[in-house]
Amino acid sequence: MSAPHSITLAGGALARVGAYVQIARPDHWFKNGFMLLGVVLALTYVPHPLPSRLWWQLLAGIVATCLVASSNYVLNEVLDASRDRHHPLKRMRPIPSGHVDVRLAYAEWLTLATFGLGVAWTINRPFFVSALALWVMGVLYNVPPVRTKEWPYLDVLSESINNPLRLLLGWFVLVDSHMPPTSLAVAYWMAGAFLMAVKRFAELRHIGDRGVAAAYRQSFRHYTEERLLLSSVFYAIVGAVFGGIFIVRYHIELTFVAPLIAGLFVYYLHLGMLADSPAQRPERLYLHGRFMAYVTICVLAFIILLFTQVPSLYQWLDVEPASMRVLWRIGPDRP
Repeated sequence: MSAPHSITLAGGALARVGAYVQIARPDHWFKNGFMLLGVVLALTYVPHPLPSRLWWQLLAGIVATCLVASSNYVLNEVLDASRDRHHPLKRMRPIPSGHVDVRLAYAEWLTLATFGLGVAWTINRPFFVSALALWVMGVLYNVPPVRTKEWPYLDVLSESINNPLRLLLGWFVLVDSHMPPTSLAVAYWMAGAFLMAVKRFAELRHIGDRGVAAAYRQSFRHYTEERLLLSSVFYAIVGAVFGGIFIVRYHIELTFVAPLIAGLFVYYLHLGMLADSPAQRPERLYLHGRFMAYVTICVLAFIILLFTQVPSLYQWLDVEPASMRVLWRIGPDRP
């Protein structure tokens, strides 16, 4: 007679533990794929093939980034719980639905940060500073009185700055003596801002009532669909300008990937306009097969072109080549 009762108790314990795992959002670790660009760029500067030490360092860097990000997610879950109760989907999260002890959640927040930053410290100092900046931005984004997520436009800019921070983390995990190109970091930031603005647009359309939306997130008191769309265009243009600076300054062959990237922006905006848009939950976009196939094509094209050199292209466009290591050279050198 005790077996069913024991199974019930075990199931209840697992459910409680699962709630604490859920608020750490391991499903959001997908976003740490933004480190990939930093890693790929770093590979143009480090010896080839990578020493085994750097492979282990790369693995440790990914673990540290995931732990720090999860610390931020836990804090977000705790401090957003009262407002999440007004959201049609987020009210079912573990804290607003009463499945998590907030005191233990705060302990989880600090524990994840301690372990994540501890691992980051063992890699190198620039990586640790970047990981600490990622954690600090999570605090500024969530904790009053700053709580940047409540301020129009600043909410988008302060959350999307995690993109260039992840770029730095991907770079510094392999290279600790030089900074990556600033122009690319700004372009990465603006690309993230575009994604976040479209997410806000999709959320506002899904909720359908600005009063309810404002109860969920204060910045929606200012936002309208038109303002969010216009801001997304602004971020896309600024990102394109700085991306162009990076391409001209460092690797003109990447010009050929520009139409693909432009198409990716348009594709994402299309997703943002769908009913119950997947742009509301970007961490689950990997389930959207066609979109991920297009992303994969863009990433592969970027990587191939990054390690390819077409000397005559520099003459056609009157651009001086930068000193980047290449794998493939197409055509003769410039005269």
